[in-house]
Amino acid sequence: MKVKTDRDEPSAYAALLACQDVAARCKELGITALHIKIRAMGGTRQKTFGAGGQASLRALARAGMRIGRIEDVTPIPTDTTRRRGGRRGRRL
Repeated sequence: MKVKTDRDEPSAYAALLACQDVAARCKELGITALHIKIRAMGGTRQKTFGAGGQASLRALARAGMRIGRIEDVTPIPTDTTRRRGGRRGRRL
């Protein structure tokens, strides 16, 4: 746990702190290059990863790790259930 409050868990800052620890541990083990798989919610939810994913990539690159391949492994449904919100959509 990198941040003290629950509302800060999905933030870009928490992702940055976690990736700094990952980079330090990789350097201890002698790992200098990475292939990265990044995943969003997928399914009937959003298909793009959020600010935490972008911040983590930037933090790994800034920590001196060489990034070979970035692969998006978000699950895309071929046939799915209906999205939430009903027939007339989400009304504001």
